[in-house]
Amino acid sequence: MTLVFYPLAVFFIAISTSFITNATSPSTIAKTELTIEELRLEKAQQVMPMLNDYFDWAAFQGSWLQVSDFALAQRAMNKLGDELWQFSKKQAQSGKIVDDRPLYWTRLAVHAFIKSTKNNFSQTELASLLESFEKSSRGYRDMAYVKSTDKRIFLTGFDPFLLDRNLKQSNPSGLAALLLDGKIIKYSGIIDGVKKTITAEINTVMVPVRYADFDQGEIESLLAPFYALNSVDLIATLSMGRSDFDLEHFPGLRRSSTAPDNVNIYTGANKANPLVPSLLKAPLMGDEFVLFSLPYQAMMQAKGKYKINDNRGVTILASGKAKDITANSLAELKGKVSVQGGGGGYLSNEISYRSIALRNKLGSSIPTGHIHTPRISGFDAKTNQAIMGQIEAMLVQALAEI
Repeated sequence: MTLVFYPLAVFFIAISTSFITNATSPSTIAKTELTIEELRLEKAQQVMPMLNDYFDWAAFQGSWLQVSDFALAQRAMNKLGDELWQFSKKQAQSGKIVDDRPLYWTRLAVHAFIKSTKNNFSQTELASLLESFEKSSRGYRDMAYVKSTDKRIFLTGFDPFLLDRNLKQSNPSGLAALLLDGKIIKYSGIIDGVKKTITAEINTVMVPVRYADFDQGEIESLLAPFYALNSVDLIATLSMGRSDFDLEHFPGLRRSSTAPDNVNIYTGANKANPLVPSLLKAPLMGDEFVLFSLPYQAMMQAKGKYKINDNRGVTILASGKAKDITANSLAELKGKVSVQGGGGGYLSNEISYRSIALRNKLGSSIPTGHIHTPRISGFDAKTNQAIMGQIEAMLVQALAEI
């Protein structure tokens, strides 16, 4: 059999027309419409030509039509996702392609191919197969700690977002996930009057920028095993934020951002009408504000280009209007209605809130909190390098206190 690797531009045209030409084909059991995310693919390939030859998955494309057994298909999807994740890490960590965007867009290309190609599976089976690939290509099957170190650190990064504003947008938190996964860091210094060396292994995953995934319990499912077993020593969620680094002291319960997610879903929330998100079709239950537990004083000592802020600013609802305040303690926020936590009213704040609320419910002692990185416009290799170095430096400093 001859295996054909389609350039993304040609591939996208092919899958777009397949909805018309194959719509009534009796051999096609399941076909699913592309999402807004996937429909951006053609234009993304045009403005970022390096996506075209990033990852060779020709063998998978050539063999997919022959797969009819669900168990075999699931193994193939997991294998492809694992290969994409490992390849992307290797490219970044070797210095060949230090960029988070190719992983994101290649994942969508695979999604589009699966959805638009004749197959032998029901809609339910197809959704399950896509979920298998989604999780494996985000590092969810690569979370084992395999090194002999004193400590274990777990990090989450995010996909690029707000792509209709800038299709070339990168996300430093996603790049951090690629660069730091599997890395060993070391702190050497004086602790309690004694010179010590502490090592830690870092594990990471990449989280989607989609409200529905959060509502379906993506974060809770991911982090519950760590909190239930206290099996790591620090959990930090990362996202792109403002002009400097912000350690978000008081995450808030509610959504208030008017920005869409990556499939252009709007929540209807705003600062005058902050909304409680969902968890498995029920309102997310919890206090209006929670307190992070990262060793922020140690982390703020990390050297680098950017200032590191202990951000205690939040927004509350007062007399029907949003009011910005600075809180010195969680007690000061008791009885207040959250509009924005320190991390805002979008998914950056929400991943922080959900992780800390879950930690508290499960009675875990794992230090947990959110790191907002400086923002970038599009892609900036030099700025990314400075951001990555300072993230690692913060984690090294944290080792002295965890």
